[in-house]
Amino acid sequence: MEYEHLTIKKSAHTATVCFNRPEKANALNYQHLKEIKQASESFRDDSEVRAIIFTGNGKHFSSGADLSDPGSEYEVTLVQRRRRMRAGEQAIQAILDIDQITIAAWNGGAMGGGACIATACDFRLGAKGCFMQYPEIDIGVNLMWKSLPLIINLAGPSKAKQLVVGGIRANSETLLDWGVLDDLVASENLLQKAEEMASFYAEKPPMAAQMIKQSINMYSNALANSIMHMDVDQNLLTASTEDRKAAISAYLNKQTPSFTGN
Repeated sequence: MEYEHLTIKKSAHTATVCFNRPEKANALNYQHLKEIKQASESFRDDSEVRAIIFTGNGKHFSSGADLSDPGSEYEVTLVQRRRRMRAGEQAIQAILDIDQITIAAWNGGAMGGGACIATACDFRLGAKGCFMQYPEIDIGVNLMWKSLPLIINLAGPSKAKQLVVGGIRANSETLLDWGVLDDLVASENLLQKAEEMASFYAEKPPMAAQMIKQSINMYSNALANSIMHMDVDQNLLTASTEDRKAAISAYLNKQTPSFTGN
């Protein structure tokens, strides 16, 4: 299958999925999210690939949702808008559902939806200087894509609150210390180390490895679906507030906003 915003390379028992919008810091527009979902699902019938690397072309892993791409379908009924806004969670779920071992080769920034993708992978290998930030809070909305449990599982409740409620930018050393990163390497060695890690897991018995992975994921995210099914609705609510308008205005004009709770 041909992709507009992705490249996929396969070698022996490993595959590399590369986000390929470097001019946009690999921001995730609607089509890009659909392609991530389709690519992730395509591995379902590939018994040769046993480990998959996700990485970004250029300086950054992914800068998150592309706010410059509302799309023509966005200005429609609320019902249709709600359905469209689930594209992100569908992409994340497709990554979580991959049978094979997944590794995020994390270069530069993973922000918002980019951080969601990184946390949906089984392992995260970071290049020195990489960073994470969830900027949603500072533009007046909540984190979506059913990804809140993923960062809680990795960093714990208190640090997750610093990241998601505080919107802090965590550098590579902090991410390693907090357990978000599994290892930290020189940027020039990132893909080589990711390929070595992928080969290590690809050499394990695939049936056993994939069933163990599935069991761990099911246990770790047992409550996620029951709790996080309404994060799109929360986003639709927060996006309609006066505080959201104030946040966007302050962001665009580089000002400090004043929030009222309305």
